[in-house]
Amino acid sequence: MSGLHHGYGMSIPFAGVPLHAQRDWVAELADLGYTDVWSSEADGADAFTPLVLASQWAPSLRLGCAIVPAFTRGPALMAQTVASVAQAAPGRFVLGIGTSSNVIVERWNGIPFVEPYKRTRDMVRFLRTALAGEKVTERYDTFEVNGFRSGILPEQPVPILIAALREGMLRLAGREGDGAIINWLAASDVPAVVRPVQEAGGGTPKEIVARIFVCPSTDREAVYAGARMAIAAYLNVPVYAAFHEWLGRSDVLTPMWQHWKAGDRKAALAAIPDHLIDELIVWGSPEACREHIGRYIEAGVTTPALSVMKFGGIDVRQACRDLAPR
Repeated sequence: MSGLHHGYGMSIPFAGVPLHAQRDWVAELADLGYTDVWSSEADGADAFTPLVLASQWAPSLRLGCAIVPAFTRGPALMAQTVASVAQAAPGRFVLGIGTSSNVIVERWNGIPFVEPYKRTRDMVRFLRTALAGEKVTERYDTFEVNGFRSGILPEQPVPILIAALREGMLRLAGREGDGAIINWLAASDVPAVVRPVQEAGGGTPKEIVARIFVCPSTDREAVYAGARMAIAAYLNVPVYAAFHEWLGRSDVLTPMWQHWKAGDRKAALAAIPDHLIDELIVWGSPEACREHIGRYIEAGVTTPALSVMKFGGIDVRQACRDLAPR
């Protein structure tokens, strides 16, 4: 594969469909012209199992996770898992790693969410060494590994992308990662986010994967109702609130933040302006959606990873067809 990968991805697995029943869905994505599938890890399937299944169901697809938390697996287990998936799909697997959030790491997994930037950086450094087959005995800032050598290795190097919001993580992604994974941003925000990644890359172009939330529906009322809930759920989380402050949205979002802190959820939802929904959520006719996704690509995203939002109960499989690149 020469140069930087330019892809067009879809998020898997599809909610509400048992994993074993998704074979035809995933195979159809490849037929429709999608190049990538991207998994995630929060409270649904783990990040790796859907990709292993997809590797067998659609051998042309590139497989990425966006993202795996740097905290919830120990270093050796993380290296073993990454190497295993990489061997199952040689040259087609991309690891996306990030801090995740205090909710997932601390509340759900009982692991202290301490020094997330350093933990992510240390895990990336450890993985580079371990996946190269070297024996690791090293004290990192956030953990220590004593005498581990992986008994399974990738046949081809595994690209490591780092999930990043603000300057520090974006620069880490450019400096020590093969690129960045970004989300919850408008197409117009992309240049500000890409700049630190490419600057820190020192002239080596870096991949930029963006998770983009899409609802190919013209039912404005249903889209806006669902989008308000999604925006409130995410942009009140401290890391995302800080990200949008950094992007210059304090004036737009302060009314929502204030109502949310005061416990008035209804007023918080009402305080989200329509124009913000139109910027952060891709919606409308399939043609309008494709045009909007194109603006992210023009702004510097190399691989859009679409995530279909079921606002108004749309048919997700039909949405995949409607949003296909060709």
